[in-house]
Amino acid sequence: MGMNTKAFCVALLATTLLTSASFAADSKSAAHPALWPVAKSQGVVDPQTEAFVDSLLAKLTLEEKVGQMIQADFASIKPEDLKAYPLGSILAGGSSPPLGAPDRSPIGPWLKSVEAFRAGADARPEGTHIPLMFGIDSVHGNGNAVGATLFPHNIGLGATRDPELIRRIGAATAQETAAAGFDWAFGPTLTVPRDDRWGRAYEGYSEDPQIVRDYAGQMILGLQGAVSQGSVIQHGHVAASAKHFLGDGGTHEGHDQGDTQVSEADLVRLHAQGYVPAINAGTLTIMASFNSWNGEKMHGNKSLLTDVLKGRMGFDGFVVGDWNGHGQVVGCTPKNCPQAANAGLDMYMAPDSWKELYANTVAQAKSGEIPMARIDDAVRRILRVKAKLGLFQQARPLEGKEAVMASADHRAIARQAVRESLVLLKNNGVLPIKASANVLVAGSGADDIGQQAGGWTLSWQGTGNTKADFPNAQSIYSGLKETVEASGGKATLSVDGGFEAKPDVAIVVFGETPYAEGVGDIKTLEFQPGAKTDLALLKKLKAAGVPVVAVFLSGRPLWVNPEINASDAFVAAWLPGSEGGGIADVLIGDAAGKPRADFHGKLSFSWPRTAGQFTLNRGDKGYSPLFAYGYGLTYKDKVRLGALSEKPGFTIEADNLSNYFVGGKTPAPFAFTLTPTTAVQVRPVDAGGVQEAGRQVTFSGDVPATVALAADKPLDLSFQTNADIALLVDYRLDARPAAPVALSIGAGKLDVTPVLAASPVGEWKSLKISLKCFQAAGTDVTKVTAPFALSTPGAMTVSLQGVKLTTDPAGAVCPAKAAN
Repeated sequence: MGMNTKAFCVALLATTLLTSASFAADSKSAAHPALWPVAKSQGVVDPQTEAFVDSLLAKLTLEEKVGQMIQADFASIKPEDLKAYPLGSILAGGSSPPLGAPDRSPIGPWLKSVEAFRAGADARPEGTHIPLMFGIDSVHGNGNAVGATLFPHNIGLGATRDPELIRRIGAATAQETAAAGFDWAFGPTLTVPRDDRWGRAYEGYSEDPQIVRDYAGQMILGLQGAVSQGSVIQHGHVAASAKHFLGDGGTHEGHDQGDTQVSEADLVRLHAQGYVPAINAGTLTIMASFNSWNGEKMHGNKSLLTDVLKGRMGFDGFVVGDWNGHGQVVGCTPKNCPQAANAGLDMYMAPDSWKELYANTVAQAKSGEIPMARIDDAVRRILRVKAKLGLFQQARPLEGKEAVMASADHRAIARQAVRESLVLLKNNGVLPIKASANVLVAGSGADDIGQQAGGWTLSWQGTGNTKADFPNAQSIYSGLKETVEASGGKATLSVDGGFEAKPDVAIVVFGETPYAEGVGDIKTLEFQPGAKTDLALLKKLKAAGVPVVAVFLSGRPLWVNPEINASDAFVAAWLPGSEGGGIADVLIGDAAGKPRADFHGKLSFSWPRTAGQFTLNRGDKGYSPLFAYGYGLTYKDKVRLGALSEKPGFTIEADNLSNYFVGGKTPAPFAFTLTPTTAVQVRPVDAGGVQEAGRQVTFSGDVPATVALAADKPLDLSFQTNADIALLVDYRLDARPAAPVALSIGAGKLDVTPVLAASPVGEWKSLKISLKCFQAAGTDVTKVTAPFALSTPGAMTVSLQGVKLTTDPAGAVCPAKAAN
């Protein structure tokens, strides 16, 4: 920390809390600035920087100014584009790969990509050259880079109640982000999740604003250092982006990007509290939120972005949008939205819409639809941030420094965070475990680093990862084995819980599989409704007389009463990240069974008594949790938990928008349809080594025919389309087609004849096509009844092993539109 840190820390305490009695209720989506807390950006504005910015502004053309306001994505821009388009920023989205390299790459290809974009911008033949700013979602470490330290997600950090640890995590994250060539981390997330059905709940520190308020400034200081010193990058730091302003955690029924239907008083009391210390700590950027407030999209709410944030709250950095979020403003599209700039958005995040948006924004600036004063204010803020960052200086001391990635210091910080985040919900005498014991380690998450890391890990949703993708990480099993064997004990991995010699104890690691925004939204808090495979594993071990310790991986509190009952001890481990050894530090005692480290974590989210307690927050009327906010046992506590009710109290049939044919089954509401049944037939076949897990489709060629997977009602796949989600078909060509073959979703029909022509007969292959490809061919993604339809007028035989949506766009193709 620099010489101004003490002053910053004092400023962090200057948070003004207002009572709800002072708020007027005369407007539902227009804020009243005088009723909001006062803050002021510290160290962001100074005479020398402002004079430098003045000199630059005087030189920039209108086109160059508008360029500064546009941010494109790695996957949708080439370095040579920058010779003609003077853009201000480029981001690497959650599943966007570095140039010419796999999405899952170490820092080398990322840095080469950054350098290529810089060279492209420098090759612009004329005008004033402003350095690019590169942003990335470093939300729990630099999770896009193979080999990075992955810290626990924020829900786990909230349980630590350790602001100093948060600052250290921020500093380590900054170093590993800068090493890959990026100078801007899209964090911290200052959301206050109020409905645990929300798929981004784990990105929040707590349901209560107090922890968010305590952490916000410290994370900013860790990421950025003392901004007043300038040269942030040269001091081993990066720009922060406090997000998402405002109310993202309060949407109705927990719908991602939904409507936060609360009073202005509650918007301030609950959702704005983290922004005061963040601004006082000098956060250089703030990201606008996808959600609406009482019906008005945040990207278009001038009263909040301009009057409150830049006025009352004294924010002197710049406001960046979220992924095409401006396109959701009424009257806007991703390619055209003057309303957002006029509301106070300074930089559009326009990943794939940047080129048309640039042209339209230039035209709107020329016509006066966006006043020049607004353009100049936005660009001034952007140039100010770039100057304070040190982007106009050549030195980049951490770029390419492999030793920074997962350094011993950083891994030690992450392991400490894991230890401190664990919350002990039940211990009926089985913990701690003697290090000399014979320990069975079971469950799907025991040796799966991807599952323990969660979403925003090497891909947007955190899916598709293998152990090989984590060279500098340790699984929970590996940490347990290392610790136990160091004291003469034995640890054996058996995912399904099978054993030959009865163990002294079983540690079962299980829980949610990775997800992120949108895809992670759920309808019930019941864990594994329906087929409770993890519960069956716990019960099998209990029936064999083996004491069971449950280690539950999750991004939110869930109703797990049956699983708790089937365990002798139950630990909420959240999403611990790359340092699985932190689990062993606490669960495994010494050779005599004395604790080596105690449980420290306390719930920052209330734990539900039933599966329907979606909005269960401290201070609510009728608050009745199973485990209250702040609960967490230690080894000193001798509390035996009795049997819990196993009636969930709430059941619902979950919507299925993504799985059409999996494991030999068509999950509701989908079914195979054959048109006409005389010309196309379906029969079971073995697939993936599983009996009758596939379906063989035979087209006779007598007349044109179609096989489809259709629902009983239209589905809205607009979110999935905007999110670059793709249709994945696992198939085997058994007899080559005698005529053209089309793959369709609604009216969007694509010619897959060349794909099939290149497929060897008798081999299983995968075909991945972006939903945007179907949309461009004519699919109305808001009304999809059959998300898969394969048609041909000729003879063909093809077997299907799986048809579903995937969040991993790697390898996706876009076949040509089929002839009608």
